[in-house]
Amino acid sequence: MKVTAVEALVVHPGWRKNLVFVRVATDAGLVGWGEAYSQYDRDRPIAAQVEELGRYLVGRDPFRIRHFLQIAFDDYAQRRASLEYWCAVSGIEAACWDLMGKATNQPVYNLLGGAVRQRIHVYANGWSYKMRSPDDFARGAAAVVGQGFDAIKFDPLPRPWRTYVPREHIRHSVKVLKAVRDAVGPDVELLLDIHRRLAPMHAIELANALAEFEPYWFEEPCQAENIDALAEVRAASPIPVVSGEALYGRADFRRLFNARAVDIINPDVSNCGGILEMTFIAAAAEAEMVAVSPHNYNSTTLSLSATVHAAATMPNFTITEYFVPYEPFADVVAPNALKPVNGYLPLPEGPGLGLDIQEAALRARPGKPYAARSFRNYEDDDHDEH
Repeated sequence: MKVTAVEALVVHPGWRKNLVFVRVATDAGLVGWGEAYSQYDRDRPIAAQVEELGRYLVGRDPFRIRHFLQIAFDDYAQRRASLEYWCAVSGIEAACWDLMGKATNQPVYNLLGGAVRQRIHVYANGWSYKMRSPDDFARGAAAVVGQGFDAIKFDPLPRPWRTYVPREHIRHSVKVLKAVRDAVGPDVELLLDIHRRLAPMHAIELANALAEFEPYWFEEPCQAENIDALAEVRAASPIPVVSGEALYGRADFRRLFNARAVDIINPDVSNCGGILEMTFIAAAAEAEMVAVSPHNYNSTTLSLSATVHAAATMPNFTITEYFVPYEPFADVVAPNALKPVNGYLPLPEGPGLGLDIQEAALRARPGKPYAARSFRNYEDDDHDEH
């Protein structure tokens, strides 16, 4: 079996950003599907990278995943990677696993050594989009817990994003956490996403202020590139510290482990290098007694399924991300998309990634051009604030 074509399909799911799906066709008539991570205003360069790299997969055997990943890094990227490169590699790699599973009539997790668990715990995200007041967070949290989730993630800090924040931002976060905890009770896990914002002094102050509400974790309190700052926070934080969604490949995560900077990592299968790379990263984390909770700000179709197949094989897996607002899109383009039941996903049993992608429905939802977003002007900032 040889690859005959690689195509990137930029699609709009009806909420927020465009998604980038990857279609790999073969001379055996089988088609493999993958998904590359995308961001606002960057889906076109990511899709272009998929198709540029994909030219070098044409004519190759899709079973030889490890060899292709090596030549992609050594020869195509010349060992100078980027977000766009890692997203493209990840989407193509997942599509190759989908092909391998379909050709052998096996789910991908069986090809990776077999599952170590029967179901996958998920937390809900996306439910708090554009919420600002503590009351809004409380109502939204109660609603999503009412759908059966027992773990939810949100960012309690107000905007604008700042490295050095006024004390009122800390106070606001405390009000949000109290409102949410009062609304959902003591048994729902609250996962806090700080989005790489804070200086260590503020991150530590915030962690101490929020600890009474027993958050499950404290995600990306500082910029991911500053491992020393992250380690400083982790050493002082009463809440477990998470990082990894903005790191790519094994080498990046090695720095986290060496610095003892995290309790949990959250690599994204659609940008860390793919399914196989995420299992390698997880194995390295296991040796350091670090847990794995894959990031998944992607669709609840292909990326979610790829995450589940990888997570099924990880002894140190804990929980993964599920973006609730993408469900309606998944219902249309993959009728057998994975759906949580009481906060857990069953393992897919079909071959490959286990999804029946409706290609016509996918192509009927082309990506939308972004209107220019409204960023702050110089006059909007209070330059004497600090």
